[in-house]
Amino acid sequence: MQTISKSLQSVLRTFFRFCQQQGYIRHDLSQAIPSIRTYKLASTPRGISDQDIHRILDHIDRKSPVGLRDFAIIQLLRTYGVHGGQVCALRLKDIQWSQNSIRFPALKGGKEVVEPLIPEIGESLLDYLRFGRPRAAWPEVFLTAQAPIRPIRNSDTMTAIIARGMRRAGITELARGSRCFRHAFATRMLQHGQPLKVIADMLGHRDINTTFIYTKVDLKTLSSLPLDWPEV
Repeated sequence: MQTISKSLQSVLRTFFRFCQQQGYIRHDLSQAIPSIRTYKLASTPRGISDQDIHRILDHIDRKSPVGLRDFAIIQLLRTYGVHGGQVCALRLKDIQWSQNSIRFPALKGGKEVVEPLIPEIGESLLDYLRFGRPRAAWPEVFLTAQAPIRPIRNSDTMTAIIARGMRRAGITELARGSRCFRHAFATRMLQHGQPLKVIADMLGHRDINTTFIYTKVDLKTLSSLPLDWPEV
């Protein structure tokens, strides 16, 4: 709701400036639109459920090159909770097959993330690299499927991949971006009892205060801190 209000605020201010420039009104009324105050940690992160993620994966056609790519991307988002931009920036050399690890570069002032390369992720990456990835000299792992062949560097392209997967799985109630997978990952870690510091490191947060927002969905801990019911 707050995001919608801020968008409406911006639209109205732009509209009034336009009206003044065109001579429809004498004075700039854009400043008459009140500012909407935002508070840190005011929102509640909403992640996609594991059930919905499995539905998305099940509806991907893994017999096609695009399907192999999309399947590997969704698997990475679900398993490691990284930003979509980090998946886009993943390079071939970041997959350390001999060390059985995978490295995601730092993004948005965060830290790089290095995690074990679990078997199912390795298999989906190998399937894409062998049978789905176009033959090209680009160092990035994930490339466009149509010419001109180039790395997927646009967040809109990543959002479109996720939106296509959700649409095929019949999921319409969530925002169609990589962030819902990131929220789901952090929530899942909390439910398994992982400390916030560990989750912050896995998400690549430099400041643990950024991770505190996930305490809002830590229902297990919150349920152990009930308020006393006032006596009547």
